[in-house]
Amino acid sequence: MFTRIVSFTDAKDLDSGIAFVRDVVTPVLHSQRGWRGTTASADRSAGVFAVLTLWESEADRDASESALLKVRDEGHKVIGGHVNVEYFEEVGGAFAAMPTIGSKLLVTRVSMDAAKVDEIIAEFGREVAPQITSAPGFQAYRQMVNRETGDAIVGTTWADADSRSKALAMAEERQRSGKMPVTIRERSERDIVFIDLPS
Repeated sequence: MFTRIVSFTDAKDLDSGIAFVRDVVTPVLHSQRGWRGTTASADRSAGVFAVLTLWESEADRDASESALLKVRDEGHKVIGGHVNVEYFEEVGGAFAAMPTIGSKLLVTRVSMDAAKVDEIIAEFGREVAPQITSAPGFQAYRQMVNRETGDAIVGTTWADADSRSKALAMAEERQRSGKMPVTIRERSERDIVFIDLPS
């Protein structure tokens, strides 16, 4: 699976952005070959809004670019702020319960040695993923990486804010251990505000 993440920072109108994704972007996505789902998340206090789309193949994702460019520009006018587009390969994930609107999301951005991506992915699967998936309140996680740059994102969703807070504390403890083969660049706490997955 491959992903595209369109992120807005200093967003001015999140509610209109959610409506725009639902009413304008979604029909365009449904018409694209290889589309496999959409989720949107927001941190209202920080003015952050992000839309993640899932694609069957890299070719399908790239082929959809021209169709989505116009609506992305329109969405930027609605939402405001600064827009950034990123592309990743999904390399890991697990679902214990399907996230819903209102689920709590923890997004961790990391960087790693691009030459060691597969090694680090395997280590995450052995050492970190079991800790995440066994934690109370866990719903799902998605691990994404750009193999060329070594940039990666792990998104975990939780049933409530307390579960997410405990997961964050666990993540910070792993970071303090000094044994992690990645550099933590940023953590963001958000709410899931829109979900559209094929039935």
